[in-house]
Amino acid sequence: MRKFVIGAVSAAMVLGLAACGSDSDDEGGGGDALDGKGKTLDVWIMKGTNPDAKPFFDKLNAEFEKKTGAKVNIEEQQWESAQRKFTTAIEGGPDQVPDVAEVGTTWVPQFAETGGLVDVTDKVKEAGLDQDLVEGLKDAGTLEGKQYGMPWYAGVRGLVYRKDIFDKHGLKPPTTWEELRDVALTLKKEEPDMISFPVAGGAEMFAMPFVWGAGGEPAVQDGDTWKSAINSPESVEGLTFYTDLATKDGLSPAKVTTWREDEVAQEFTKGNVAMTISGNWTPKTFIDEAPELKDKLGAAPIPGKDGGMSPSFLGGSYLSTFDSDKKDLAWEYVKMATTGKYAAEWAEQTNYFPGTNTELEKIAAEGDPLVEPFAKQMLEAGATVPKTTSYGEIQASQVVLKLVQSVLKGDQSVQEAADKAAGEMDDIFAKSE
Repeated sequence: MRKFVIGAVSAAMVLGLAACGSDSDDEGGGGDALDGKGKTLDVWIMKGTNPDAKPFFDKLNAEFEKKTGAKVNIEEQQWESAQRKFTTAIEGGPDQVPDVAEVGTTWVPQFAETGGLVDVTDKVKEAGLDQDLVEGLKDAGTLEGKQYGMPWYAGVRGLVYRKDIFDKHGLKPPTTWEELRDVALTLKKEEPDMISFPVAGGAEMFAMPFVWGAGGEPAVQDGDTWKSAINSPESVEGLTFYTDLATKDGLSPAKVTTWREDEVAQEFTKGNVAMTISGNWTPKTFIDEAPELKDKLGAAPIPGKDGGMSPSFLGGSYLSTFDSDKKDLAWEYVKMATTGKYAAEWAEQTNYFPGTNTELEKIAAEGDPLVEPFAKQMLEAGATVPKTTSYGEIQASQVVLKLVQSVLKGDQSVQEAADKAAGEMDDIFAKSE
């Protein structure tokens, strides 16, 4: 099982870009590589993670210019079109790529394999940062032992629940799968107008903790090839527990079968959900959207099968350097943005976590009851999806979602649906070999 036990950091995940400039000077020409006078660093950043990102980058870029003499050109990109734009730029060569860019963790394998990203393994070690990175995030950006950038920020999912409702019925956050079921059954009985625990068929990362928690994996690597493992006994055990909460225990009504994560969140803010899997960035959003929920929310890690925690997906963004002519300047910018005060400020402004253990441990130590459980989840039980470009196609094809929805609709047993999903995965893997 891809599981990481560490001591701090980030969980989720977005960044940005800047248009490519026309500078053609080569840092390898004998001068100081960090003498950026007369140079412009192009940085692409994803739009929307920070609703008001300009003040942050104005401050960061001013300090970078003071230190190196180089100016910074920030270009915001849309998540929906960024992957294609990256691909086109990489195909166009060094003159087309940005110097620095935000790269979603699941994109790193694709861009690294095509030669677009710079291997910064040695630079990370030289800076003394290799032991300070959240292990799951570090793993997500590492391919064949080489690291392609620095974790910038990330998110992780845990449990969010109505603390006032729990207190009303003398309930405590569950610490095992059986306790999760028992608490949800009690909520179903005592709060019949609320959905006690949504089994959302449109939310892949709601199902995956139970796959990982049972010791399963969506796919495993054998040498240079990948093979589906979603129909393994362990994976089927986890999927069975998860779907049984709806099909056998009736904890999640039929209308939830196709719900996406955002739809669950909407119903939670309306007061229609008592307990759900949700991201560390959501409690503040819930309270902002429904002020009446202030002081009524609780958070906890996703319980493990027999205790501990079930792994939860670490999603987020890297800041990576591209194969341009300003690699050393680009690395200096990445290092400044992803560590220390700027990493902490970005995390605070976006409601995500930073990517280093040092900064994450500071957040956990503050003891915020709506933050600390997520930090613990991230530090001790974070997981990543298979690091292969094929898995992006598997997710785009909604293979796992179709599996879960088929079971929830009663069309197939868990094993039948998992076997079908495994076949679809293996077909996709075979095409890329």
